[in-house]
Amino acid sequence: QVQLVESGGGLVQPGGSLRLSCAASGIIFSRYVMGWYRQAPGKQRDKVAEITSGGRINYADSVKGRFTISRDNAKNTVYLQMNSLKPEDTAVYYCNAATSFSRYWGQGTQVTVSS
Repeated sequence: QVQLVESGGGLVQPGGSLRLSCAASGIIFSRYVMGWYRQAPGKQRDKVAEITSGGRINYADSVKGRFTISRDNAKNTVYLQMNSLKPEDTAVYYCNAATSFSRYWGQGTQVTVSS
């Protein structure tokens, strides 16, 4: 049974920071491209960042220079460090694990940036 469990969301003021974590089980973690997506109310789910099994990283233009994705294959965990948060970063953030043959989603964690 595959599980992706996100944590670390919450309420933060503009300019603040949060660190999201996603712990995976039931998959061979090191073989998967791990990604973070987000979905704001009334909008589509968009990719925020992803990291391949080889460590190649890409970011959405809107978060470049502010967010950092990393993975720890020994802990089956992927992280998203979010700095200089803006109100427009408010969304439910989802963890994703993907290969050419399968894709799994976490349940999501709410991030709210507001004063």
